[in-house]
Amino acid sequence: MRKSILLAGVSLLLCWLITLLPAPARTVPPQPEATPDSPAETAAVLPVFSGPAALRVLLADGTIAEMALEDYLLGVVAAEMPADFPMDALKAQAVAARSYALYCAGGHKHGEADVCTDFACCQAWMDGQAREARWGDAYTRCAARIESAVRETAGQLLTWEGAPVFAAFHSSSAGATEDCGAVWNPVPYLRSVPSPETAENVPNFMSSLRCAPLDFRDTILSACPEADFSGPEESWLGELRRDESGRAASVVIGGTEIRGTELRRLFSLRSTAFTLTYSEGAFMFTVAGFGHGVGMSQYGAAVMAEEGADYRTILAHYYPGTTLAGIADDAA
Repeated sequence: MRKSILLAGVSLLLCWLITLLPAPARTVPPQPEATPDSPAETAAVLPVFSGPAALRVLLADGTIAEMALEDYLLGVVAAEMPADFPMDALKAQAVAARSYALYCAGGHKHGEADVCTDFACCQAWMDGQAREARWGDAYTRCAARIESAVRETAGQLLTWEGAPVFAAFHSSSAGATEDCGAVWNPVPYLRSVPSPETAENVPNFMSSLRCAPLDFRDTILSACPEADFSGPEESWLGELRRDESGRAASVVIGGTEIRGTELRRLFSLRSTAFTLTYSEGAFMFTVAGFGHGVGMSQYGAAVMAEEGADYRTILAHYYPGTTLAGIADDAA
């Protein structure tokens, strides 16, 4: 009996001593950091989107080709951005192009096809033969860079409220990108943001168009027959109104207010970031940048990458409020 009581006391004493020992440290997997300007790694948010792993692509000859999403992106990134751009700019382009393609796939713009290869409608695209012709002796190096950008961002896309975004992009801006509402319908994640590229790092950043008065008048009248050109030539130009991005929102010509986007179309200007003057018997457009200005500036992305920004930061800057996500495993 005494022996049993003694053993019980020893056991209680041992249990009490064990509670005083330090607990073993728990191993916690490292968590990706996220800031307002740098979304978390895709692995931290998978899966959030179930989308197609293949696309039906409307080719220039009118036929529809089905191809794997990532294979399609090789042709898009190669066609849309120079292969010698910084790698993080190429990665940002890959994610933007993937997002845009999946956004298009959710609609019925092209009937049985998800997306087309016309850059003026959807996204530019080149097949392997066209890529070889463009890159020539540099094909191996250029192809490897494009493949790395696509492969290292495989499955990643930008979403807004769980759906792929309309990830518009353009060549270059003049200080700031354009608000989507100035070109198309307003979109909350496509608003005007600063863009760092300048004439120092963008080829042909500035351009100009000189127009004889009769050509200028006739071009305007073809779209705005109500314009009045009865006065002297120097009186034809009125107020030029600019929007938040600094682009020409509208210009009064011949007493008629004409949108900057319409003038860009009529005179085939490189962008709506222009000035319009009359001097020495001619009308002169002086234009900065290239493209509609909405979404990511490709040259702006290149400058940001050269200054140390990674592709996640670039995307967060040009598409504010979006979420970097990934295609669910069962859809990849």
